[in-house]
Amino acid sequence: MGSPTVKELLASTAYDTNVTLNGWVRTKRGNKKIVFLAVNDGSVIHSIQVVADPTKFEEELLRSVTTGAAVAVTGKLVRTEGRDQPVEVHAEKLELYGSADPASYPLQKKGHSLEFLREIAHLRPRTNTFGAVLRIRHALSYAIHTYFNDRGFFYLHSPIITGSDAEGAGEMFRVTTLDAVNPPRNKKGHVDFKKDFFGKETNLTVSGQLEGEMAALALGKVYTFGPTFRAENSNTPRHLAEFWMIEPEMAFYDIHDNMDLAEDMLKYLVAYILDHCADDVAFLNKMYDQELTARLQSAAASTFHRMSYTEAIDLLTASGKEFEYPVSWGADLQKEHENHLVDHFKGPVILSDYPRDIKAFYMKQNDDGKTVRAMDVLFPWIGEIIGGSQREERHEVLQNRIREMNIPEESLWWYLETRKYGTVPHSGFGLGFERLMLFVTGMTNIRDVIPFPRTPQNAEF
Repeated sequence: MGSPTVKELLASTAYDTNVTLNGWVRTKRGNKKIVFLAVNDGSVIHSIQVVADPTKFEEELLRSVTTGAAVAVTGKLVRTEGRDQPVEVHAEKLELYGSADPASYPLQKKGHSLEFLREIAHLRPRTNTFGAVLRIRHALSYAIHTYFNDRGFFYLHSPIITGSDAEGAGEMFRVTTLDAVNPPRNKKGHVDFKKDFFGKETNLTVSGQLEGEMAALALGKVYTFGPTFRAENSNTPRHLAEFWMIEPEMAFYDIHDNMDLAEDMLKYLVAYILDHCADDVAFLNKMYDQELTARLQSAAASTFHRMSYTEAIDLLTASGKEFEYPVSWGADLQKEHENHLVDHFKGPVILSDYPRDIKAFYMKQNDDGKTVRAMDVLFPWIGEIIGGSQREERHEVLQNRIREMNIPEESLWWYLETRKYGTVPHSGFGLGFERLMLFVTGMTNIRDVIPFPRTPQNAEF
């Protein structure tokens, strides 16, 4: 099973026993009489101290053990009372796996900007910051699967390659095997996608929702958790071209059931991170956002305030505040409006019943003819973190809406057909995983919560 991890050694009480430690040197200090190494293996944010007597090792070996070097240390695990760490390793044997030239190794013992670290994304996981972020990302992923599994949901692998546009936005990455210079053309001179690999025009998915609905109408409750893609030329701290989405779909759920699930899930996930990633959260709280821990505790304990879109517009208008984007019924809310609402209620807010003209075709229409049973969850500091709705289950109403929005009906024949055979009320939502990661880590740029960000003009690493 390999040697014990740093996390295991720091928690061990097997004092005065021989252990072998593998990891990377974070810092080295000392003199001719004693050398101290801080060794980290990524299992925990803390490094373990290795104490070495220079007389026991070759001078050239110790000289090569510098910051960034990978080493194996065998020695005695010694208790260290009254120090920051409960144990340290007194080295008897030292093996150098791989050295790191101090003149060129970019991660020295000094502060590095997040912008600089994005340029070396292949090395930034070795920093405390990105070690913490990636451990939290793992824990949050695990918590999502645990939450849904424990509540009777089935995990669905929705397709990454699709022939439909779930959002109707058209900002999709094309998938093709056709010759880029001389593609086949039909009689009208258009590219002939019938001769493409799939026999039709296909793209990378922007959402697994539509396929999720199909499964929910057979299995009851399902969720997808996978990569999605948006060819939106937005080079902002809030946008990625490749990102991950969690999308549950539930048969026999109305909009209120949907809101209940969204609130319960978010509070569970935030509480899970507080319980299982305390050291990493404490580090990020200290280094980047001194309100992080308090904000997470507040979100986990709060009751989300619920109100309609119309009530939100009235509140924003009555505030007397001059917003950069004017407030009016029928306009989509901007981040400044969302922030005002969560600040006003001092916690998360769920908005519902949005104007139909600013929402997608699949959302259930209300009887007023003006609104749909949509919902958005707004979080402090982040803004919108979840978007969802009760889905339109009435065949004729859905068909008319598709036609009204000039969406090719033939591409959604299978989606419409489910409204003809055993249709039921059903609901679902989408949670942007990286948006949630921003909230639980306190990072301010979405590029810093995903291992290798994909953005306009950037597909490095």
